[in-house]
Amino acid sequence: MKLVTYRASVEAAARLGVIVDDLVVDVAALAASQGKALPASMLDLIDAGRPGLETLRDCLAAANGRFPTGTAVALANVKLLAPIPRPRKNIFGIGLNYVEHVAESAKSLDTAKDLPKQPVIFSKPPTSVIGPGEGIEHNGKITQQLDWEVELAVIIGTTARRVARQDALHHVFGYSVMIDVSARDNRRAGQWIFSKGQDSYAPFGPCIVTADEMPDPQTLDLWLTVNGVEKQRSNTRHMLFKVDDLIADISSGITLEPGDIIASGTPEGVGAGRSPQEWMWPGDTIVACVEGIGSLRHPVVDATPE
Repeated sequence: MKLVTYRASVEAAARLGVIVDDLVVDVAALAASQGKALPASMLDLIDAGRPGLETLRDCLAAANGRFPTGTAVALANVKLLAPIPRPRKNIFGIGLNYVEHVAESAKSLDTAKDLPKQPVIFSKPPTSVIGPGEGIEHNGKITQQLDWEVELAVIIGTTARRVARQDALHHVFGYSVMIDVSARDNRRAGQWIFSKGQDSYAPFGPCIVTADEMPDPQTLDLWLTVNGVEKQRSNTRHMLFKVDDLIADISSGITLEPGDIIASGTPEGVGAGRSPQEWMWPGDTIVACVEGIGSLRHPVVDATPE
């Protein structure tokens, strides 16, 4: 299933939906039309666990494509938000997780040229999240080196604490797309959170694809364009540390909880790694895609304080 958080109008509250063909079906309204109960938010559905997803599948099967009035709206007529508009915790970011990106970072960003022996972990605060179509903020008083990174996002479904690699994927709720925006000139003594955690630096969406529809997350093409020109293209099979490695490693010391998000790293082709280096500027349009999930399209906007 492709699950979304959306607004049917500017004034409407955010709702949980599921995409069916060219429609967004309101999860709670569909369930109520059949005398059942389902949550109206993504985090609440994640908290409901497998029973919640099974109830939703049963409701969709019972409807059989014929949705009662008030339970579905055309996808083209809704505003998609970030699937989880306000994560409960910081996003777990993974640095240097594709071999070629390690090499380009060593040349341009003074990182180690040797492959990491363990995942490199940083975080992005909940306030960095924006939904599809929202502006990536360029604050010229803070950065002149705003960079792009397309990533597969992993959403945790059940509590994972000291889990073995072979069990790790059982804890995944689903997958999405994230752009790890980075102000390269804002790294501080090796610490990345200010560089990567500013407002609007985590575009996220357009949906969450449930894990049952993506049993192997290591077979997905991902790519990114700037103003229609392709800058990144790779496949998740090239990750140094696979999704199950990441979950096992993080959970060895930090409990992963339902709704937690892991941004699993980016391939080569970032602006800092190019010769000459390239950066995002107001007026640019960034499109990031992951196969089987969808695409994010964002303008870069001027956020320089007057």
